[in-house]
Amino acid sequence: MTLFGYDQGVFGGVIVTQDFLDTLGLAGPSHTGTVGTVTALYDVGCFFGAVAAFSIGERLGRKKAILVGTTVMSIGAILQISAYSTAQMIVGRIVAGLGNGLNTATAPVWQAETSKANWRGKLVVIEMILNIAGFSLSNWITYGFSYANGPIAWRFPLAFQFIFIFILYGTVPWLPESPRWLMAHGKIDEAEQIIADLEATTINDPYVITESKEIQWAVEYEKSHAVSWWDLLRGKTGRAGTCTIRRLLLGAGTQAMQQLSGINVTSYYLPTVLIQSVGLEEKLARLLAACNSVSYLAFSLIGIPNVERWGRRKLMMYAAAGQGFCYLFITVLLRYSEKPGYTATKEVASASVAFFFLYYVFFGIGWQGVPWLYPTEINSLSMRTKGAAIGTASNWAFNYMVVEITPIGIQSLHWQFYIIWTVFNLSFVPVVYFLYPETSQRSLEDIDRLFRDDQRILIFRNKDAIASRRPAAYIEHHEREIRRNSSVISTNPASVQERLKAMAKANEEGGYSHEEKI
Repeated sequence: MTLFGYDQGVFGGVIVTQDFLDTLGLAGPSHTGTVGTVTALYDVGCFFGAVAAFSIGERLGRKKAILVGTTVMSIGAILQISAYSTAQMIVGRIVAGLGNGLNTATAPVWQAETSKANWRGKLVVIEMILNIAGFSLSNWITYGFSYANGPIAWRFPLAFQFIFIFILYGTVPWLPESPRWLMAHGKIDEAEQIIADLEATTINDPYVITESKEIQWAVEYEKSHAVSWWDLLRGKTGRAGTCTIRRLLLGAGTQAMQQLSGINVTSYYLPTVLIQSVGLEEKLARLLAACNSVSYLAFSLIGIPNVERWGRRKLMMYAAAGQGFCYLFITVLLRYSEKPGYTATKEVASASVAFFFLYYVFFGIGWQGVPWLYPTEINSLSMRTKGAAIGTASNWAFNYMVVEITPIGIQSLHWQFYIIWTVFNLSFVPVVYFLYPETSQRSLEDIDRLFRDDQRILIFRNKDAIASRRPAAYIEHHEREIRRNSSVISTNPASVQERLKAMAKANEEGGYSHEEKI
């Protein structure tokens, strides 16, 4: 994810480098649309990479899929670093996007399948914080190299991503494969050993036996209830679980809303925004973009303890409201900065910078991590991998749209361009409140039960659907399963009691320790 963040942020600094624009023949206002297209085509590659992840990830496994994606990204990076024409840069952007799309569709699923329910949200937030760390580093590197002359000012920042590529090659082969994927391919003994290792226990532990049985049941369920892409497009999902299409749309909706919040207006183009909309000079715009990335990183740390404590719904609603008001103030301030005859144009334009910073604070706390987590949680067992792929593809499709229109939007609409993002962000609050159930501290079976028992689209009146903590009925069901399987291993009753005591203590503290049901 650090590689993802770096790759996402570095191009924003590259496209305001004069040598880059001169080398590729993109200098001048007449080429603004082309610059936007070159930037946005990366997201087209990401879209198709995310779609391909379903097939590649299921055939090769999560680890090999990440390594394939990293290799494809390496090829794309080499093409960009060595580019002397717009055509080669476009090809490099698309190829790099294919690899990144494959990685970003695979990594959240892999992590969800190897983590406990009470750590699932925290780990995805940590994953996104590493993404921000890469984004921040890219801003500082492009700022530092803006003082260099010639092609090194943009070729070196593009080449620096190989540091993260080499780290991935050196670490991924040593990480555990997904137990779910292993069992789906008949490698049950290896999967049980991984579950035991993750729990720091033995394969004879009743907890491991329970998890193994449930994973095997889920795998068989998926095979018998599988839905083809063609049937999915035609709405024929009768055997796939409860409310299948609705759950796919909810998962994809979080990813779409993340992009429609306007994050990539600034992630890709913050130096451009500060130069063209605020009127800052290039070096100061780069410096502020780099400082903003540090603030973004620092405040994103708030999401780690609170993604489970506050839940997904509250984080999304509070953050969307904050983001909306930030864009509202940006709109008003830039309106007065462009108003003919207004005496304090420079002052109000400078004041808008504070709200760009504050926007990142809200986004980092709420909308940075949750949209990547939610599709892996909300979808039914038989649709999880497809749901994650559709969600990630949705992210990249809307990402492309935002990145494509931003340069022209700023140039043509000026301050009015920011009204769009104000309206979108404020509209997300009622959308999440009325439509989105809570997934924090739930197993996948819990969520299946929710949609089975209550199929109303408007869920805000269902207390079990919106509660931040796991409903007591779901906890009691899992404890019964542990006790039932403990009869299989009667030689070590103490370990069973210790496990149940730990679960009870965690429930009292609001941090349920049940491992996710896959």
